[in-house]
Amino acid sequence: MNRMEKIWVCGANGRVGRKMIGELEKTGAEILLTDMDSVDVTNSKDVMDYAGINRPHYIINCAGMTDVAACEEHVELAYRVNALGARNLSVAARKIKARMVQLSTDDVFDGSSKVPYTEFDTPNPQTVYGKSKLAGENFVREFCNRHIIVRSSWIFGDGNSYMQKILSMAKEGKEISAARDQMASPTGAMELAGKVIELMEHADDGLYHVTGQGCCSRYEFAKEVIRLSGYDVEVRPVDADEDKLTLMRPSYSVLDNFMFRISDIELLPSWKDMLERYMAGRREYIWYTA
Repeated sequence: MNRMEKIWVCGANGRVGRKMIGELEKTGAEILLTDMDSVDVTNSKDVMDYAGINRPHYIINCAGMTDVAACEEHVELAYRVNALGARNLSVAARKIKARMVQLSTDDVFDGSSKVPYTEFDTPNPQTVYGKSKLAGENFVREFCNRHIIVRSSWIFGDGNSYMQKILSMAKEGKEISAARDQMASPTGAMELAGKVIELMEHADDGLYHVTGQGCCSRYEFAKEVIRLSGYDVEVRPVDADEDKLTLMRPSYSVLDNFMFRISDIELLPSWKDMLERYMAGRREYIWYTA
């Protein structure tokens, strides 16, 4: 990746998109930033026109409808954004000979496994969100021969609605209920963005699971967030159907970064280390702006 290359980031205002910008600026490449208000990824003509005029070397699709409940309520919109959006970008990438980078999710699995899912396990999504994201993956494979698909899980960082909700509750002194029977591998948005760029620069095309190392329950994650925040509130373990903040998520969606290991690609740090780093920066920001 060099100063002569152009990189188009779709969904630039999202949690991962914002971190992607910061990491890409270090490469010296020209960065093209869009969101739904500037280029509607569900509109194939808009996508093709923008790609044709700007001719990026890479297209990174961070755009997505990620609210699981909203996807269930607005099924057609979910498929337009998560599936057709990926299709439109992939068709454009193929036409201009760009490399497509698609961000996907652990929700493509049904949660029935007892061991971490590898890239070679068969997806079986149970929600509209998971089904629409898998459809997006399949469109990328079908329409763009030069592609990287990245699945991650429980991405945290600025703009993370789950963290914002539990921290807001903690600030108000409210007890927090968190699922003890939902398991995954939390992943820092900043570290994920950096690893995606590393894949773009050095990795072969294909599917990669990219998560923090180790795994935990929602309860363990929430408890660690509250501990690091310094708030003195109780975090109570409950069954998933009692955790109103994380309904309809797989009970077990730990992703094995199998392709990293067999390709000799360095793994991300542990989820605890990434969370501690993020929360330390957040505390400094709060102190500075208080």
